[in-house]
Amino acid sequence: MAVVLVAAGVFAAVHFWSARPQSVRAPDLVDEAAHTRTSPPAAEGVGVPEPSPGPPPATGPGGHIVVDVNGKVRRPGIRQLPSGSRVADALRAAGGVRAGTDLTGLNRARVLMDGEQVVVGAPPGPSTGGGAAGVASGSGGGSSAAGPVSLNTATVEQLDTLPGVGPVLAQHIVDYRAQHGGFRSIDELREVNGIGDRRFADLQPLVGP
Repeated sequence: MAVVLVAAGVFAAVHFWSARPQSVRAPDLVDEAAHTRTSPPAAEGVGVPEPSPGPPPATGPGGHIVVDVNGKVRRPGIRQLPSGSRVADALRAAGGVRAGTDLTGLNRARVLMDGEQVVVGAPPGPSTGGGAAGVASGSGGGSSAAGPVSLNTATVEQLDTLPGVGPVLAQHIVDYRAQHGGFRSIDELREVNGIGDRRFADLQPLVGP
């Protein structure tokens, strides 16, 4: 009987000891999770937008461009310039403009393109009066034009005032302009019916696109 009582007491003591409340330590991962919640997640695939590339500049072979500098410059003609050159660079390559030349309307900071023509001293529109002084190449004894005449805007009557150009040839120039959407350069004047090399040489300093 005494043994039974002792065993019952031991069992009760063990049961009471195991059922007592115990303190539990919080896991360390709680702090890391809280830190993660305070930091905004990085968005995937989001970066600084790159500027869209513009159209590539028109360049010739070898990183150079070829332009035709004409009009009131000291050395008119074809000039080869580095890609990215401006109108001012073309004027320097042509020896500079002549003294007294009016550069109003000529953007010397404009970037040049391969194959274009720079006409210096050309008026904004076709000349209709005799106020401006011009140099005429004598050919056929016709009346001289006062300043460069625009091939894209001049009428048949205005083209008829050019030396060696009569009403028929003036009409051919207007017809070519209508068929091809205008003149992009003076060199296209060679393609007009009735204009040969000699007549083109006479007209070249007197006209513009």
